Amino acid sequence: MNRLIDSVCRSLTIDRATDGGAASLVDAEWLVTNGLGGYASGTIAGVVTRRYHGLLVAALPNPLGRTLMLNHLGERAVLPDGSATYLGGEEHVAGKLDPEVARRLKSFSLVAGLPVWRYDLNGVEIEKRVYMPYRQNTVIVTYCLKEGADRITLELHPAVHFRSYESPVNLQVATRYALGASGGYRVLSTDPPYPPLRMKLLGCSEKFVADERLTSEFVYPVEEARGYEFRGTLWAPGHFVLELTKAEPIELVASTESEDVMSAIEPNDVMGYEQERRRRLLRMAHPALQSPLPAELVLAADQFVFTPVGRVIDTVRANATGDEIRSVIAGYHWFTDWGRDTMISLEGLTLVTGRWREAGYILRTFAHYVKDGLIPNMFPDGSNQGLYHTCDATLWFFHAVERYVATTGDRATLAQLLPVMESIVAHHIAGTRFGIRVDPKDGLLTQGAEGYQLTWMDAKVDDWVVTPRRGKAVEINALWYNALCLLQHWLSEERGVTAARETSERAQQVRESFNARYWIPDKGYLYDLVDGEHGDNAQCRPNQVFAISLDHPVLDRERWPSVIDVVRKRLLTPVGLRSLAPGDPEYKERYYGDLRARDAAYHQGTVWAWLIGPWVDAWLRVHPDDRDGARADLQGCLGALGAFGIGTIGEIFDAESPYAARGCIAQAWSVAEVLRSLVRVA
Repeated sequence: MNRLIDSVCRSLTIDRATDGGAASLVDAEWLVTNGLGGYASGTIAGVVTRRYHGLLVAALPNPLGRTLMLNHLGERAVLPDGSATYLGGEEHVAGKLDPEVARRLKSFSLVAGLPVWRYDLNGVEIEKRVYMPYRQNTVIVTYCLKEGADRITLELHPAVHFRSYESPVNLQVATRYALGASGGYRVLSTDPPYPPLRMKLLGCSEKFVADERLTSEFVYPVEEARGYEFRGTLWAPGHFVLELTKAEPIELVASTESEDVMSAIEPNDVMGYEQERRRRLLRMAHPALQSPLPAELVLAADQFVFTPVGRVIDTVRANATGDEIRSVIAGYHWFTDWGRDTMISLEGLTLVTGRWREAGYILRTFAHYVKDGLIPNMFPDGSNQGLYHTCDATLWFFHAVERYVATTGDRATLAQLLPVMESIVAHHIAGTRFGIRVDPKDGLLTQGAEGYQLTWMDAKVDDWVVTPRRGKAVEINALWYNALCLLQHWLSEERGVTAARETSERAQQVRESFNARYWIPDKGYLYDLVDGEHGDNAQCRPNQVFAISLDHPVLDRERWPSVIDVVRKRLLTPVGLRSLAPGDPEYKERYYGDLRARDAAYHQGTVWAWLIGPWVDAWLRVHPDDRDGARADLQGCLGALGAFGIGTIGEIFDAESPYAARGCIAQAWSVAEVLRSLVRVA
């Protein structure tokens, strides 16, 4: 296993000869997380392009939530001949990238999922690493002098603007910062509510040059392209002057933790502990994932499973019952934990990776939040209260429980959750919030409320719901049937056949109604929506795949091949399924522009990587012996690890070649469904 973790290394090819090589380093981004929802992230070039980029984005107790604490660190090397140069992309304040960045950067690699830069400064080679102690709001940056000189001078220029990671970058730096010293730390502090930022240098004697100032205006080009504020300033207290020698690396530690927490583990031991934690993750994973590429995805999956420390009340409640609170970050940088994404991702993130205990924590955590028969759609950052505007997340909960029990055999958790699931079904039958209710005429589930987007196709701009899908959506009723079948099975096992009879009869009604209503004979596929505001909707969308892919497929078997053939021809791409087939008047080839333009394309053609999982399930239902074909359909998603979010899989892709990656650089269900599918096709 030690050999496996040593082989999990992804090296980025760098074109050092052209300006284009530098540009590609700005498009590629790295991510390190801390198991609390906090992270460090930026571009390979060192250019800050997003409001979300920073060396320390701390997960702080509510109502603060995730907060930028160390926004930027300028790195300037003074060589023995007296020449000076920045390691990364310092000169970007005018929105322009210094093309010399590509010439200075000799290599970039992810080693066991953690970033390593190697710079060549006229023959002097410096290595930099970034990592975070698990479950600490702490980042450690190390510098090693490798070749070309015995010693150089290194200047580190921290720059900060304590703010919510969602706040616009032009938010005025109005807070008064103070810099002091305590216990060997340089402490940056402000007026409440923010905690102090402690910084400490190890491996050298430090000299701090005080030079308090506001930086020149930083430009954030990705924010500009996305239609947001893109110019802002940071506060800089001065800079550290350090002597870097071959004899010993320098470590910069920056943290919002107390001095006691920071001193509990020596920083030079943190990397060893983190490496051992990653070895354990790989040891626990399914045998099909015990090779370098799948192992890389196992480490990527770890970034999403977290302990939401901000919700103190929930932690106390869980601890009181001998449990722990866990959840899933839906995507980096801007998603929090979402019920739908968590339930879809559960198998790939925790079950095939051997993290069974945490899977149980996640299910029991969400069960506590069930209200009016619904689990939360999402938890806004910095809030203790969930938002419940979803009709499918709760149905995915049944699916996640089934996969959990089938994998772990944990009947105690099933017994604990069974009354919750009975209550969920009862609320859906009687009718609950947002117009979610069973139509007594056909047993199908309908949903919809003005101004809300309740399915996974949930784009909304101001008052414009792009794909409202109010009515009887195809995947909602596939999930409803699946949930009823699962509940019937569990009731029968736990309480006997008689207790399950009513649920069984209801499931049979749903099946008969579904096959009578959704099939379009002359098209050979399924309606996306029936009984909608404007009648039945025959747009060709991927949602019909769930009528085949779920554990209890609602669609009659003889119709499977036709649906699969249509989806393969019209929706399948190398990186997932299109959200709408080409040729539709609302089809969009690219996802780009300001918020309104992007959301208009979000589910109107844009490719979603997570849908490759249901596609593989459905394909193998129709072609059970074609594992090779299903495996081939995964290759494009695996190839996505080499660009955009390096070592992970992003949220979405353009609908047409070259299928450019868009949206979040790392998405939980994208990683989870590819991982799960790799096990499925092994």
